[in-house]
Amino acid sequence: MGFSVELRKEANPIFNAIFEHPFVQGIANGELRKEQLIHYVKQDFEYLNSFIKIYGIAISKCKKREDMDMFNKQISFILNSETHPHNNFCQVAGVAYEELQGFPLSPSALYYIRHMLTIAYEGTLGEILAVLLPCPWTYWEIGKKLINEANPDRSHPFYQWITFYGNRTDSITTKFCSRIDEWAKEATVKEKEKMKEHFLISCQLEYMFWDMAYKLEKWPVQLEAVK
Repeated sequence: MGFSVELRKEANPIFNAIFEHPFVQGIANGELRKEQLIHYVKQDFEYLNSFIKIYGIAISKCKKREDMDMFNKQISFILNSETHPHNNFCQVAGVAYEELQGFPLSPSALYYIRHMLTIAYEGTLGEILAVLLPCPWTYWEIGKKLINEANPDRSHPFYQWITFYGNRTDSITTKFCSRIDEWAKEATVKEKEKMKEHFLISCQLEYMFWDMAYKLEKWPVQLEAVK
């Protein structure tokens, strides 16, 4: 059994909880409030900006050009392709994508980003792969599951979002899993334990991200904007 299979097996309860989360179910049945969609896009725009930076840090730790190319292509994917599902949410919410950029992070989103950045700066390339993997993996599985269960046609409000993630045949998930399996063969027991810990925390934070968007999470004490 490859190490990535072991990771996915251990994280199965978290994946199942994500599938059943009301925000994900709201995508399936096309019933999410405008405010929830807006809050999600605001947070995910900043989250993906940080993801790009983490890919850059990962490139700085690569020794193989194949790894550099893998991360570089993902930077391009976020910049040029992953705007499409955001635009789908914006269209349904009736707002322009440009209006939802540059907002402060909510607690859960901030913690998730800091978690990944810490591992990126302090960890090995294997640890970086492990901390990043839950994001593309959960979205890929969500998309496939919603295609099979919701079977959306073009009239579905979130058809573009669902098919963008669910119909991917070139998902970075398979490439990350393959590279993690290779890395784990040479990794120490201690490093593999760290990789598993990082992976599972990121899975938990994926759930928290959906929850943050659904509940419109904000900081407990609101401060007046500085003029």
